[in-house]
Amino acid sequence: MLMRSSINLNVMVDTLKAAAESSRFRILMLLSRGDLTVTDLTEILGQSQPRVSRHLKLLMEAALIDRYQEGSWAFFRVADGEHVRDFLNGITSRVDTADPVVERDLERLEAVKRKRQTKAADYFSANAASWDEIRSLHVQDGAVENAMRELVGDRPFQAMLDLGTGTGRLLELFAPLYRRGVGIDLSREMLTVARANLDKAGIAHAQVRQGDLYAPPVERDAFDLVSMHQVLHYLEEPGVAVAEAARLLRPAGRLMIVDFAPHAHDFLREEHAHLRLGFSDRQIADWLEEAGLELEAERSFAPENDATGLTVKLWMARDQRLLIADPSQLHSLHSKEIV
Repeated sequence: MLMRSSINLNVMVDTLKAAAESSRFRILMLLSRGDLTVTDLTEILGQSQPRVSRHLKLLMEAALIDRYQEGSWAFFRVADGEHVRDFLNGITSRVDTADPVVERDLERLEAVKRKRQTKAADYFSANAASWDEIRSLHVQDGAVENAMRELVGDRPFQAMLDLGTGTGRLLELFAPLYRRGVGIDLSREMLTVARANLDKAGIAHAQVRQGDLYAPPVERDAFDLVSMHQVLHYLEEPGVAVAEAARLLRPAGRLMIVDFAPHAHDFLREEHAHLRLGFSDRQIADWLEEAGLELEAERSFAPENDATGLTVKLWMARDQRLLIADPSQLHSLHSKEIV
């Protein structure tokens, strides 16, 4: 089991004061199950928007929750701090979900999530033909996912970041391993899909938010695993994105990249907005080296039945700061993660 963080006495007192009110505690219970807007919360709580906004303001002042903008919508989420998550997990897990007020809140929350899933399904239906055309050119996703699982391993870790999260599939895939997951994507439509998928899978310890991959809205030196799955070929400057991803890793953290090998399918550029037609091992290795990472593993997945299809590549690299300083510290780091 991963280590739990300690909480300063004064911080704990302030946290208890902020949470010790019925409506605010209900909000915390709801946000512990996923990100919500003010509109979502007013619908669930049956309270006016000014009243809900006041509660949210007090919770933000206590650093229990955060606010982030996504287009014209403002979302609220549980704050990223480990002490906040430990605190909320400790108190919300002890509340009887059969309590009439809590039961009604959770029923309304499920209704909000069903609306998201309907919207996500509509978006998928509208774009299914486009995605199916690309999928038909390369190996099945299951083979690549199995390789990713093998390389990541089964050791629990603190935090994962998925850059260009799309449907949120990697956050779902590695949910049993991380304590906190974050997905970043520029597309509001894809974020709707990701939230619906995470809701459906019952994954409350992962969040998705809108952001630019060249300047992700997350803290640096904070993630044990950063993933970029089928993202680089959409970018004007993929090397810059790799360098930025490297800055987000904790010492000895890992960066996992999945993309296409070089190919000549120009229609992907013209019809599907691909800016790069794949990447060579040399290109990726150079970008990783420039970012201070060492390439540890590489996998290749050729198309099963079509020699003219797309070859999928998987690269895994590691931050070298601790390895260079003292190899024995790497063992110490991992041993501290497990109680």
